[in-house]
Amino acid sequence: MAEVEAGRWAELASPRHLSATVTLCLGVVLFAFNEFIVTTAMPSAVAEVGGVELISWSLTVHLVLSIVGGAAAAVVKIRFGARSALVGGALVFLAGSVGVAAAGDMPTILLGRAVQGFGDGLIAALCYTLIPDLFPSRLMPKVFGAEALMWALAAFGGPVLAGLLTEWISWRAAFLANVPMAVVFILLVLSVVPRTTGDAGVRAVPLVRLIGIGCGIMLVSVAAIVAGALPAAALVAAALALLALMVRRDRTSAVPLFPADAFTARPPVGPGLWVVLLMPVAQAFVAVYLVISLQAVWGYGPLAAGLFGGAMALSWSAVALVVATVSAGTWQRTAIRLGPVVQTAGLALVATGFATDQPLAVFAGQMAAGAGFGVSWAFLSQTVMDGAGDKDRARASALLPTLHSAGYALGGAMAGLTANSLGYAGATTPEAVRAICQVLFATALVFSAASIPMAWRVAGSRAPD
Repeated sequence: MAEVEAGRWAELASPRHLSATVTLCLGVVLFAFNEFIVTTAMPSAVAEVGGVELISWSLTVHLVLSIVGGAAAAVVKIRFGARSALVGGALVFLAGSVGVAAAGDMPTILLGRAVQGFGDGLIAALCYTLIPDLFPSRLMPKVFGAEALMWALAAFGGPVLAGLLTEWISWRAAFLANVPMAVVFILLVLSVVPRTTGDAGVRAVPLVRLIGIGCGIMLVSVAAIVAGALPAAALVAAALALLALMVRRDRTSAVPLFPADAFTARPPVGPGLWVVLLMPVAQAFVAVYLVISLQAVWGYGPLAAGLFGGAMALSWSAVALVVATVSAGTWQRTAIRLGPVVQTAGLALVATGFATDQPLAVFAGQMAAGAGFGVSWAFLSQTVMDGAGDKDRARASALLPTLHSAGYALGGAMAGLTANSLGYAGATTPEAVRAICQVLFATALVFSAASIPMAWRVAGSRAPD
């Protein structure tokens, strides 16, 4: 069949779609900005209130609760309607932001970060569920391209704004910067998102499964920081078993959190969600250890190493914008297949760069790995959404950003487990660190390569549009 006509960028800014575009992009900015603000503001926060030994948990509790919030999003939307669910998520996020800014000790900061995380995850997932509701299918790649641009802006602008506010005013002002954005988001939701009453038949959010998912992800997070390879491996195994149990229980529930085909072999949803999980698992190895390894091996300063580290996100955003300009059809299937292949090749180049003492090869590998994710993400997401059907579309859409975050959490734990078993912490010379990095980053290839056959199953399940 002939290819579907590609939507035009101008349509996103047309009177019909502009408000919806701004609303969804702002929802992404709330989530993305908060991801980057903590690394800039938290050192000043602990200098004032203490609790430096708990600083890593400011990320951990936020990540865990954002995954739980994302997992709950589809059920919350069905129960209360999209508008009420989004406003509720934004109010939760606001409460968490104000709580962090007003905190006088580290435990209160962590509580606020947890509340922020739940609201963040709920908003991000709900915004994904609204994409097929507010935009025609031909505009979806453009929407994903616009969201990629928001991530790029947050990745660079978030730390800059947080740094300026922290330096000129205080770290509390950096967290309060979320408040006006959240207020504007609520006003846009009230004017853009259609009013729906929800389904009163869904009487409760499935708390047992949500708590089980949260505990599973928390075990993974603890595994990333626990001392000793054996305890870490035991925690990862326990986490995977608990998460598998929650997925199995969900399939027989009257109020499921996940689409029926989630984590099965049935395309496109089952293999598609495996790709969404496995690609970030592989990326997390580089995200956790690349910057520190560049400093140890080649003596890079924080700025240069940070630029290397940010190359993947920049490449992903740039390629996603380019991909959003093309039409679907046969190219859509090719892009889905190509993404994991390019990412795997990029990660192989990163490992090779350390093996051959070539930092430029590492940089090129970072760019390639980001490009691989960018080339496939929009079409992969659209295929999963469309393949889920009307009954499960909201659940599948909400699961996309949630599963992406879960992949990073699992990948971070696996990277820490691998690095600890290789003796990374005890490596005292550039040569020793470089030797470990060869194995560490090569291990990431296993997860990235595992996504390749899954992507081919996803692409093969679609006839040309």
